[in-house]
Amino acid sequence: MSHLILMAVVFGASFVIGYLLISKVPPLLHTPLMSMTNAISAITILGALILFSLPTTPTEKVLGAVAIVSATFNVVGGFVITDRMLKLFKGKKTS
Repeated sequence: MSHLILMAVVFGASFVIGYLLISKVPPLLHTPLMSMTNAISAITILGALILFSLPTTPTEKVLGAVAIVSATFNVVGGFVITDRMLKLFKGKKTS
């Protein structure tokens, strides 16, 4: 149980530090930052899937499932938004 508390503290600290850092990023750098967070979320998905291959408690399975769903939502949403932003830079086709 102490490992779970430690992981929760690390998660909370990461959330606060990440929020503080990302809120200071200028809009020009949002697209590259999104690409990086997509890569980090993909690593999160792989890590959670690897952890599911080990014997875990029901609480750990629920937390792992939440991590996979959240990271997948972030990856898919990030690619959709990045695609929409890149379409803004393409020239309009003339007939």
